[in-house]
Amino acid sequence: MESYATAAQVYAAGLIFARLGALVMLIPGIGDSSVPPRIRLSFAFLLTLMLTPVIAPAMAVPESSSALGGAVIKEVLIGLMIGGILRMFLSSLAAAGEIISLQTTLSCSQTAAPGSAQPSTSISTFLGLIGLTLIMTTDLHHLFIGAIVRSYTLFPFARDLPVADAGQLAVQTVADSFKLGLQLSAPVVVFSLIFNVATGLVGRVMPQFQIFFVATPLMVLFGLSIFALSLGVIGSVWVSRYRELLAVFGAGG
Repeated sequence: MESYATAAQVYAAGLIFARLGALVMLIPGIGDSSVPPRIRLSFAFLLTLMLTPVIAPAMAVPESSSALGGAVIKEVLIGLMIGGILRMFLSSLAAAGEIISLQTTLSCSQTAAPGSAQPSTSISTFLGLIGLTLIMTTDLHHLFIGAIVRSYTLFPFARDLPVADAGQLAVQTVADSFKLGLQLSAPVVVFSLIFNVATGLVGRVMPQFQIFFVATPLMVLFGLSIFALSLGVIGSVWVSRYRELLAVFGAGG
């Protein structure tokens, strides 16, 4: 091994792969369950080969196996933390899709989401695919690599694992995701509120009128129409907020 790389270089590359492997298993797009784990780990290995000369410092190999194992576990936890937070923010689109489905009476329409292989409403699945498409078309996946490199400035090898900060950031990300999901679905929610009030008044004025058979098709038609008209705004707002989240990890652009 010494003919190709020193023990310190192999140790540094192993720590980098531990963080990148955990991170790549969770980041949106590449880390989806539809992508085979071998492909994800191979991509992480290629990233390790490219980034090791850039971010690997001269490190001394620990003498005890416990110190080596502790360093690897710490890097894996940091990778899981970053990848998990990036994955959590996708739940904003899922929340928006669930709210829109409830308001348009389409919550019973279930489709298996490719990213998680779990059944969800058709609108949630559609918004999830839109989110992944926007990540790739707006080059946000390039910022992922920038966030990976900058993470070694925020969380260097010698620094202890910031458990409290990671927990606070995770809670804040989940709260912001739900809030953003409600904001993205606001046009349909406002329409649903006005429509339900109007149908309630019609039902009070004309008790014998079969309001359910008339209101349900109109709710679906107008709700989906408003959703289609607001889709461009939903995409642009979500991409902007996702770019701000990546800036937390030091990825500019």
